[in-house]
This record gives sequence, C-alpha cells and structure tokens, in this order.
Amino acid sequence: MANYILRFKKSINKDKTKTMNNLEAYKMDGLGNDFIIFDKRKKLISLSEKQIVKIANRNNIGCDQVIFIEKDESSNAFLKFYNSDGGEISACGNGSRCVAYLLMKENNSKKISLRTKVGILQAELNDKNLVNVNIGQPNFEWNKIPLSKKMDNKNLEIKIKRNDGKEIKGGFSLSVGNPHLIFFVDDFNQFNLKEIGPKLENHIYFPEKCNVTLASIKNKKHVKVKVWERGVGLTKACGTAACATAVSGAVLEMSERCVDIEFSEGMLNIDWKKDNNIYMAGKVSQVKKIEVNI
Repeated sequence: MANYILRFKKSINKDKTKTMNNLEAYKMDGLGNDFIIFDKRKKLISLSEKQIVKIANRNNIGCDQVIFIEKDESSNAFLKFYNSDGGEISACGNGSRCVAYLLMKENNSKKISLRTKVGILQAELNDKNLVNVNIGQPNFEWNKIPLSKKMDNKNLEIKIKRNDGKEIKGGFSLSVGNPHLIFFVDDFNQFNLKEIGPKLENHIYFPEKCNVTLASIKNKKHVKVKVWERGVGLTKACGTAACATAVSGAVLEMSERCVDIEFSEGMLNIDWKKDNNIYMAGKVSQVKKIEVNI
C-alpha cells in the first residue's frame, strides 16, 4: 500500500461537534470515481455533515463520496455512504467494489460480503483481477424508484435540449438502490450535462432527486455514458448508473443484457442475468493510506 499524508486546516466547529485530529483513512477510486474511506470497526469516528462536505471539497482532499466501514454480524462489514454534499445515500456501486478490494487484501481472500441499506452484496476478485459485485435486482415500480406519481417509467416524456436548441423527449427511470434517469441519445457531447443535470436531478417527478445519465449506443455490447450524480455533480464514473443504463438498454432492446459501459477513464462490464441480479465488474485503484486532519 502506498502511504502519503493529506492535510487541511482545522475546521471551525460551530455546531460543537467534537473535533477529531489525525484520522486514518484510505483513498481509492474506481475509474476515477473516488472515495475517502474511514474504518470504524476498531475506532469510533463521528463526523458532522459540515466535516464530510469539507473533506469532499476538491480544494481540500476531495472525493465523490465518503464511506464508513462498520462492524456487522451478518457480513464482513456494513457500509454507509455520503455524497460530497454531505447527504447519505443507500447504494454506491464503485464504492462497494473499492471497499470489497480493501477487505479482500486485509483478509487475504477473493470473496467478501458487504451489507448496505439495500441489502447484502457479494463481491469477488475474478480471474481477470477485476472486482465483481452482485448489485442486486433493479426496481421499476413507480413508488419504489421513487417517482412522485404513477407513470410510464420507460418514457417519462421529459424534454431536454441539445446544444443546437433541438429538443428530444424521453427518460427511462428505475432504481438500483438509488433513483436513476436515463436518456439514450446519438451523441451525449451534443448536450450540456452540466446545465441539464441539476435541473433533472431536482425534477418534480423525483421526490428523492435522481442520478442522470446520457447514454450513446455504440453497438449492442458497448454503450458510452456521461453521468450527473445526485449530490455530487459531474462524475468520471458511477457504478449504479452503469447498471441502470445496462438494464434500461436491455429492456428497450437497444443493447444486450451483458454489456460494456464506457466512462471517460475506462469500462465496467454489467451483466443483468436471467435471475434478475445485476453483476458489475471492473478495475479499482490501489489502496492509499492517508491521514485526515480536521
């Protein structure tokens, strides 16, 4: 494991939360989707929302999500995920893969089970040295996604504009432990996702907000995507967005059930098997041990 120290100024604790110094943590990423990981199994760590936001700020350490590892009786560990805006989320595909790899190294094992708020995830290191996780099953029920009312989740008829002003209408919604909205477009570079993303994330149809993906089909087994992540913004990769894209593409018969989802820094292989479980495989970075001063 590589070791280095990241430091930033001690935050002013206006809410009187106990200040903690010299916290050990790990920094990892999956295809550029990066995380600061704290292990609470041996040492009590309690961070306020403001402290999480400060850690995630790119002017300090910077990450898409902060993850806490906790003890669990039914699996190797229980995971809690927080977006860079400080809000807790139920699922994080790439984050789960990164923690799985960390614990595999710790336990000298190629198989790990992780519990999240949406269930127990089974992970393994495959023969290609990729971390493969069973993400679980997609949910298409309007009130489980959730949507604000009952409607056709395959086409919400939401309008978005290309850079040239031309409008398209669509939007496939589903939950993969968190809400997603997918638009299939010829070329996602023709859209300004930085402008479109916040509007769609906060669309009236999504009471818990949503992750937004623009997907361009290259062929039945290869889809390129660009993602606006709820509570994060533009992200280099998002595991659950890859799963949501693969499932929606398969339902619409635009892609195969086993498909490569390409991000700016690499690909995830998503296999939506006949038993309805979604398997996600891809590379993760090496584990970097860091010190966080707050």
